[in-house]
Amino acid sequence: MGKKGDILLYSVNLSAAFCFPCRVFGKNIKHDALVSSGCRNWKKALSVFSKHDMAQSHKDSVLAWKGYQATSQQGDVVQMMTSANAHEIGERREYLKQIFAVTSMLGAHGLPFRGNDERVESANRGIFLACMGLLVKFDPFLPNHNRPSNATYTSPVSQNEMIECCAQEVTSVIVSEIKHSKMYSIMADEARDGRSEQLAVCVRYVSEGEVKERFLALSELISFDAKSIVDKLQHHLQINGLANVKCIAQTYDGAAVMSGTTGGVQAHFRRLHPESIYVHCYAHKLNLVLCHTCRAVSEAVELFDLLEFIYSFFTTSLVNHHKFKDAQSKLGLAAACRLQSINAVLQTFSAIFECLSDTGSTMAIGIKGKLLVFSTIYALLMFQTLLSITEGLRKLLQKEDIDLAEALIGKDAVCDTIRGKRTDAFATELYERTKALCSRTELISSEVLKTELLFPCVDRMVGELEVRFCSVDAGLLKGIQACSPKSENFLDQSNLNELARHYSINLKIEEVLVARNFLAVKADAGHPPQEMLTVHNLLTSDMFPSLKEVLQVALTVPVSSCSCKRSFSAHLAASNNGAEKAS
Repeated sequence: MGKKGDILLYSVNLSAAFCFPCRVFGKNIKHDALVSSGCRNWKKALSVFSKHDMAQSHKDSVLAWKGYQATSQQGDVVQMMTSANAHEIGERREYLKQIFAVTSMLGAHGLPFRGNDERVESANRGIFLACMGLLVKFDPFLPNHNRPSNATYTSPVSQNEMIECCAQEVTSVIVSEIKHSKMYSIMADEARDGRSEQLAVCVRYVSEGEVKERFLALSELISFDAKSIVDKLQHHLQINGLANVKCIAQTYDGAAVMSGTTGGVQAHFRRLHPESIYVHCYAHKLNLVLCHTCRAVSEAVELFDLLEFIYSFFTTSLVNHHKFKDAQSKLGLAAACRLQSINAVLQTFSAIFECLSDTGSTMAIGIKGKLLVFSTIYALLMFQTLLSITEGLRKLLQKEDIDLAEALIGKDAVCDTIRGKRTDAFATELYERTKALCSRTELISSEVLKTELLFPCVDRMVGELEVRFCSVDAGLLKGIQACSPKSENFLDQSNLNELARHYSINLKIEEVLVARNFLAVKADAGHPPQEMLTVHNLLTSDMFPSLKEVLQVALTVPVSSCSCKRSFSAHLAASNNGAEKAS
């Protein structure tokens, strides 16, 4: 009977031995002493035990007993299957975590997923598959994970699905923050990606003490009329559950289809969202200021045409010259920016002049002749100064967290600085610098250059800045400025009321009065708030509910649509860095 100590059961009261498996697990065993009455004849016990051990009923009982023991330790069949499934599910989830980590990393850095050829033997399977292959070498889990051949989740379709899942999660966080904020602004811009017209949609809102500008959607435009664009914007708001959240402002460029006061996008959108004021992108306005200034003065037009000729000549020429290569590299980097182009020419002026002389082609001789004109060098130095003054404003207007009041302060500072260049002293300084650069060139009267070039450019630039940066309603603009501690009308009651009324906010005068004293204490303690966002974060919703809401409105109004431009840049970078796109 094997290990009888494990099988035999002895009853002290009956002074008899029983077979434990047969007595407990046996079925229909009626005439066996080891089951019914027990074995008391100890002289014949071994014989009885051996005979019982050979019985099929005993073997069946022992088998049932062993099965019971196994079930007690490992669970029944259902439990064992559930345990196996749980283990498999855990492994698959761990595998998906690895794929998600790679997808998130590539997405965060704007990198392409695909390669030219994704077959196993290919040398360029793409960054996604290369990263997965790298993980296999260092992560002990992946080499031991036996995934089904139909569930590798690395195919192009699976990659796109994972990208879409990540996009949905990111968008859901953005939407949740906007709903909690209870207000937002919308920004949109259109651009062609080489094959189709694309519309980028971004949103601006205040959340967790920060001003945030976030990408919401990128979609193809089939029609380019204002109504179609508004329908597309409204569609994105509806599918993301934002159609009923207060939209306080809209920002686009100055194209007629976007900015038209009756038939433009801003007019159609405002019929759906009456409180959404239109802000013409300030970065675009600054660019228009520079463009119109350059077009208004004939010498400026000739100068930038010449810069274009120089750029074309140096970036397409095959001349082998060490000085030429230095000039070529600097000019190549400066093609997209007027200031950088001017700086590049002035920094490599001697090399450019020498290369043009050595080349001797018709185009080189023509460019050299125009470069030697005294007024050309004068214009180069003049625009270097004027554009350097506006460069800081250009960068400021592209910041995500800049508010409208700060932008106007920056604009005013630039205007004052440019006006300061409308002096005889600066004209004389500019004239002397020009003479130092072109001593062999026929001179032009300083008075002529001052009155026909310098002063007209300064006047035109200042005038353009003053006119173009005042498109927002004057009353609302003063209300926004009243929210900035840098403004002269900071916390002015009448100006704040103007802004509050437009957005149906019941501003309490008591809150404004208390806020003035509250912030004065902060200033006396050596911590005066310098930014509008700082003031917003210092004032609590419990103590200043209506004033804090007005401040939130002022912070939510966008200054530019540069976030849309950045979205296009990220999209194009991901598309162009790989041989194939991820979609």
